[in-house]
Formats: sequence, C-alpha cells, structure tokens
Amino acid sequence: MGANFKIYVNKDNKLYNKFADSETIFWSDGGLADEPILETIHNKNVAEILGYKCDELILKSKSKTEKYYFNSKLGVDVKLYARHLFGNWYEYLQIAKALPLKMVIDDPEFTMTSVAMEVETMKLDDREFQLPLNAKIEKSPQ
Repeated sequence: MGANFKIYVNKDNKLYNKFADSETIFWSDGGLADEPILETIHNKNVAEILGYKCDELILKSKSKTEKYYFNSKLGVDVKLYARHLFGNWYEYLQIAKALPLKMVIDDPEFTMTSVAMEVETMKLDDREFQLPLNAKIEKSPQ
C-alpha cells in the first residue's frame, strides 16, 4: 500500500501523516497548541545515542510529560517552525535548536518512544518534501 511518512509543510502550517495500511494522507493543523508547558527541565550530557552525547529536555504540562534527547551538532533552523505549535514542537525547538535523537511522550492515553536508528549526512531533493500527486488527503480525525 505504500510507505509511512510525515511531512510538515511550512507555508500551509500543516503536518501530513501517511500510514502504510492506508492510501489516505491525513493532515493536522500545525497551529493547534497543546496544553501550556508548566515546567521545563534541561539536563546536560544525560545519554549517548549513536555516538552523540545528548542533553535531555523535559517539557511538563498538566497531563503530559515529553522528554527529548538531542545534540546541538544536529541543528535545525527554528524559524521554519515558528507556527508549528502542534505537539509542542516549537516549544521544544526554541530551547534545543536541534533535531531529537530520541523522544519519549508520556500522555494519559499512550506512551510513545521514538529513537533514531542512524544519522547520515546527505543532500535531499526538494521532491522528498512534496506530497504525492493525486493523493487522497483528509483532515485527521483527532
């Protein structure tokens, strides 16, 4: 049926998700903020992931705790995500200024852990960040 992917389109401020078991690409509004962050904790050199010494950034809200592990060598242009409030992404990036190598999201409904398997420097074609032509696209049923 196709591969999984996640694409953020800055000009639309939409996050598109494609799952392998569906032909439909679902989008979420990047401007929808999560609960306000009540506490931020930044711990230095907490873990090593794929040979990178990582800081830990913990974002706590009323019902959720998010932990991100990152190294500043994997920096990102934070300005590109200034309107991406969904999932506290911009909150995270303002502090870390780097892509996370590991994330642990602990929510009352689920716990999600995501860990990078490899870091490889490469030049990507802009087409990698475009939605497939004639794709079926629907608003995510959040």
